[in-house]
Amino acid sequence: MNEKILAIEDDEIISRFLKIAITSKGYTFYRAKDGISGIDTARTEKPDVILLDLGLPDIDGIEVLHQLLSFSSSPIIVISARTKEHEKVEALDQGADDYLTKPFNVGELLARIRVVLRRQKSIDTKDSFEFGELKVDYEKRRVTRRTEDIHFTPIEYRLLLLLIEYQGKVLTHSFIQQKIWGYESSDEYQSLRVFMASIRRKIEDDSVNPKYILTEIGVGYRFLDEWCET
Repeated sequence: MNEKILAIEDDEIISRFLKIAITSKGYTFYRAKDGISGIDTARTEKPDVILLDLGLPDIDGIEVLHQLLSFSSSPIIVISARTKEHEKVEALDQGADDYLTKPFNVGELLARIRVVLRRQKSIDTKDSFEFGELKVDYEKRRVTRRTEDIHFTPIEYRLLLLLIEYQGKVLTHSFIQQKIWGYESSDEYQSLRVFMASIRRKIEDDSVNPKYILTEIGVGYRFLDEWCET
């Protein structure tokens, strides 16, 4: 096992705890004490997973998240003492893959690391997907609509790929959460709704009459399998 884990964490005690837990499972561990050094380490070491504390001494964690996403496709698990739900939703909405609140159980942390690593390895290897005016180039991780590039955050992109994989089938909220995050949240699917609303704004002309993603009220979502020109 050669996967590299980078922890951007200023707390010495938590950092030692993370190092022991992560190296005990055969991962290579890197640690950065602040946001600037964390960004630099991510550039040079190209970690397979990044653990990001939001309460850093030099830069707010959300800004670090933005900068990481500008050049890295590595999964990012936010680890923070911030417990307010809107802060969790903000981090996920901005592109984090998962969120763990301090104090946390080491078993849960390792499980979530395994989930994001598996997810990275199982990305579809087909060349492309085309439906209506939408095209997804899997190799380039590029989404276009009417030949125009559409920017997706990493988690939005994975949600889109999941819906495409099961095109025509209704996917429940809980199924989507298990596939994308590896567990069900306790926020009544609010985080999932935020992501789906963002995806729709990017690909649909009219959310009332969708051509791509249909809401099955109270159940989940379905990627349509019949294209309507009107």
